[in-house]
Amino acid sequence: MKTLLKILGGLLIGIVAGLVIAAVMIVLFTDQTFSEFIENMQSTAGTEILLSAAVAMVSFLISVVILIPVHEGGHLVCGLLTGYKFVSFRIFNLTFIKVNNRLKVKKFSVAGTGGQCLLLPPDMETAKVPAAWYNAGGVLANIIVLLLVLPLFTLNMHPFLIEAICIFCITDAILILANGIPMKLGGISNDGYNCIFINRNLQSKQAMLCQLRSNALIQEGVRPKDMPREWFEYNAPIDYTNPLEVSIPLMHASRLVDEMRFDQAKAEFEELYNHKTDIIGLYVNEIACELAFCAIVMGDKERAVELLDSKLRKYIDTYSKTMSGKQRLLCAISLYLDNDKAKAVEIYQNLVDSQDGYLLQGEVKSDLAIMKEILK
Repeated sequence: MKTLLKILGGLLIGIVAGLVIAAVMIVLFTDQTFSEFIENMQSTAGTEILLSAAVAMVSFLISVVILIPVHEGGHLVCGLLTGYKFVSFRIFNLTFIKVNNRLKVKKFSVAGTGGQCLLLPPDMETAKVPAAWYNAGGVLANIIVLLLVLPLFTLNMHPFLIEAICIFCITDAILILANGIPMKLGGISNDGYNCIFINRNLQSKQAMLCQLRSNALIQEGVRPKDMPREWFEYNAPIDYTNPLEVSIPLMHASRLVDEMRFDQAKAEFEELYNHKTDIIGLYVNEIACELAFCAIVMGDKERAVELLDSKLRKYIDTYSKTMSGKQRLLCAISLYLDNDKAKAVEIYQNLVDSQDGYLLQGEVKSDLAIMKEILK
């Protein structure tokens, strides 16, 4: 019911937005005054009004489908021009990844994102790695597209076409402002914020580069335990409101899981979970999942049940098809909490059979090894 109400609310907003934008465009680009527009609206057939609203909504959807690839393409081009190497390019849940010099398409998604361009940074000292252009590329691409489209308003076009182009420009402008003005959205630094501040905070920059490098190796099939240990070490205090800095202890604890040092991993995940009010929601969910897993295999069933509420179980179910770690957790739940070894073995075997379809091959190898061990 909530989903339905949101959809209906969105349609209503779209209709109102379509009418308002149509009014503004007609007043700006014709000799008609606003009062004349209102009089014409009163005499206009309802079908034309609905058509105008429909044009606004369809134009917005098409704009999003076009502009997100443009934005991520900007990151890709600027990154490649400054020495980065291609790793993966995701639009919504379709991810293009390079495997053995061939481009493959896999499904993967991250909550709250419409796309993502991940590259491998050049191998050099952290302070010298260029980061500004890689972060600024998306906004620059959106600005270029906006400048190319604006001259179309000088042409003599049908009002509905003018309305569609206007919607496109407004959507592009919103993306430019949301990504270009330095700010944190939902606790996550946007491109503009990263461009200005990431070089001022060496720990954040190191965390970003570590994320990119470890992501590249994981997609190639390398397990976290086989990556350089120094990537995951940290000495300075962590700012838990900074997702980049939080990623360092999070990756360190995840490496302990891959090494099957579950007691130490549980302690580190507990420490992270204690700061859940400061950490972004996506990370909190991941921390809760790994903490629940460690609690299960360490025999702390009470703690595991406490963490595995309906909200977290829904999160696990949502990402179980794209993240093999969720299959590992479901296997442990079946084995230790539900006492259903047959179900646990089935989950393991299903992951064995479908492992090639996952994006993060290093994670899959790790999860299969851990599942095989606990099933003994």
